[in-house]
Amino acid sequence: MRLFVSVDLPDELAPAVEAVQSEFRDASGLSFTDPEQAHLTMKFLGDVPEAEVGAVEEALTHAAEEAAVEPFEADVEGLGVFPNLDYISVVWAGIGRGTEELTRLHEAVEHRMVDIGFDPEDHEFTPHVTLARMQHAGGKELVQDLVEETHPEIGTMRVEELRLTESELTSEGPEYSTVHAVEL
Repeated sequence: MRLFVSVDLPDELAPAVEAVQSEFRDASGLSFTDPEQAHLTMKFLGDVPEAEVGAVEEALTHAAEEAAVEPFEADVEGLGVFPNLDYISVVWAGIGRGTEELTRLHEAVEHRMVDIGFDPEDHEFTPHVTLARMQHAGGKELVQDLVEETHPEIGTMRVEELRLTESELTSEGPEYSTVHAVEL
């Protein structure tokens, strides 16, 4: 099973995600994510044998307890790119209010997952919602301008749980399903 830990955006924010994506429609080279499946990845786990899923679920439960984060509000706003504006591979919406709590959750998830054998992250955690991936640099200048000059406010979400999510790759893009959820 191809798994990751996520915080999912509520369905009611999908139209706002799509509206922000539409600002980038004229930028050639972008492949857009499905706004209905918008989420924040807390930790990508990769291929996990089914026999190990129970241990991952248990580790996720302990991570939520360890983080000691109560349900909270998070604002999805602003734009950014990975790795940088000169070489863009991912265009994302950021988080304003709620960043501190999401970071604490990420740190607890990271700690628990590394403890059970997953590789540690090799980059700093930046809470974000992926809007698009850049396949080629044809529309790079438009992306750079939008990221530098606009600050969209997608909306506020209530973060109440962490999810262990399965990503099934299909010809029409990934399809996500919740394997396990842990309430905060």
